[in-house]
Amino acid sequence: MSGPNLLQQLDYSVLQQCIHCGMCLPTCPTYEATKHETSSPRGRIALMRAVADGRLAPNSPQFADEMYFCLGCLACETVCPAGVNYAEMIEYARAEVESGGAKAGAQRGLIRAFALRWLFAKPHRLRWIARFLRVDEAAGFSRAFVLLLPRRLRDLRAQQPKICDKFSFDLIRETESPRTPHRYRVGLLVGCVQDVAYSDVNRDTVDVLLANGCEVFTPRGQSCCGSLMGHNGELELARKLARQNLDAFPLGRLDAIIVNSAGCGSFMKRYRHLLPDDPRVKLWDEKVHDIHEWLVRIGIQAPRESAQPTTRVTYHEACHLVHGQKISQQPRELLRAIPGVELVELPEATWCCGSAGIYNITQPEMSQALLERKVKHIAATDALIVATGNPGCIGQIRYGAQKSGLDIKVVHPITLLARAYRGEL
Repeated sequence: MSGPNLLQQLDYSVLQQCIHCGMCLPTCPTYEATKHETSSPRGRIALMRAVADGRLAPNSPQFADEMYFCLGCLACETVCPAGVNYAEMIEYARAEVESGGAKAGAQRGLIRAFALRWLFAKPHRLRWIARFLRVDEAAGFSRAFVLLLPRRLRDLRAQQPKICDKFSFDLIRETESPRTPHRYRVGLLVGCVQDVAYSDVNRDTVDVLLANGCEVFTPRGQSCCGSLMGHNGELELARKLARQNLDAFPLGRLDAIIVNSAGCGSFMKRYRHLLPDDPRVKLWDEKVHDIHEWLVRIGIQAPRESAQPTTRVTYHEACHLVHGQKISQQPRELLRAIPGVELVELPEATWCCGSAGIYNITQPEMSQALLERKVKHIAATDALIVATGNPGCIGQIRYGAQKSGLDIKVVHPITLLARAYRGEL
């Protein structure tokens, strides 16, 4: 049964922002691949307006398919001369799809209930499942079973990131202070996948913050940022998680809230749109900073000179960092500050790698095409290391490099800086 028209809850001027100029077309990966107008940002906005106006049913298969065929990379926002708020529109449109039931089905409903509402909504559950996967990785209980799965499911298994031996709260004390008097006090979001598969990046982030005069508070009561839910039509659950984070971080005692995951940071900087009636969100949005952005703002402490040979490093711009947060030069400044790093520009650095949250699961063909394009450009740089500021991009590019036989390391820029501080680079 279809619920209320959620797109009508938007200020209608938001839907009218698009002036149909077409500047977004060459930046959109799905339009570039299909040349279908409906697979472009302005085409999708036209569909949204048709639903809001009542000219197209919310449960229209075309509407549902196009809203989820979109990567949500927000490259269209970067070039749009009219300042279209596409991020908010696509979230409401996907919520409309779910409300209208256009993609409803028993299997899909079960997967969404398990992943979005049960697993990722409760960090302790995700850690419990991750511990099981870690044991399985070591013991190989499911190895023989995996060989019996269809090829698509075997590919998904191959894309699963390696679970860390220790998670973030095992590696990071709730409050850590630098040896010298601190200049700032900041909070740290540990994330979901970041927490269980890239907890070493969180530890590196704390080490870098300490080296730059920041006391770091990592509250145990924090939750998922809500982006996974918000991007997949579960806006009410996203609001609930946002409130939990607002409760967990003491805004009045923090100079900043630091995020090292591009997707999380982009979503967290828009809590004001998600919770417009909460008086805390204005200050929250002002205090959320991506780690690269924060370090450049306060001045990066230069690492000691290295005796190691120069290493060629290229930088892939995570979509929700460059397009969602408009952060592009700061990661390059960080990389250039590291002795022994030769930064080589990556062709099409801002073009999506195809990870896009869970897009590599829901749209495997398009995702794979984008990944192959990205890996081809990486190989052309002759770099030994790819740096990128998002866990999804790290896992996606690692998978693509391994599949293509490209011998290259994929790391977070903050890890390179932490290694430099430790004298390991």
